[in-house]
Amino acid sequence: MDLDLAPDLMMRGQDDPHGRDLVRRPPTVGQLASRIRALAARPGDWWHLVRFDAAGAVRVPLDEVDGVRLWLTTWPPGHRTGLHDHVGTEVSTVIAGELAEVSIGADGVAERPLRANRVRVHGGTHTHELTNPGPAFAITLHAQLSSGG
Repeated sequence: MDLDLAPDLMMRGQDDPHGRDLVRRPPTVGQLASRIRALAARPGDWWHLVRFDAAGAVRVPLDEVDGVRLWLTTWPPGHRTGLHDHVGTEVSTVIAGELAEVSIGADGVAERPLRANRVRVHGGTHTHELTNPGPAFAITLHAQLSSGG
């Protein structure tokens, strides 16, 4: 093993010791999912921002760091998003309540429940509609690459 590489390997995540400009890469889907899991584990950071409105969903921006936009959404009972696509990749998780998703793809139409504590990836040509079928509000957390990121 060439031990000349050892110092560079040990610098992972730090500035380049040789003074070269490092290329920042956008976070991976796994890194977005990790941020959502970490955020969900810290409700003290965002729970006070939750807003309930029976007239419609409430989207609350939380943060935008390193090219990643974070937000939470509250969904009143019966709320529907309408059919839509996602531009770019979005990762989300249901914190409370339950949503139902209808997806339309090349293989046809599929419906499934989205339950709490599972991370979901949306993106590309994923056309879908979300509905809160429950009798109570649902709360979700989201992460998406920023336009400039």
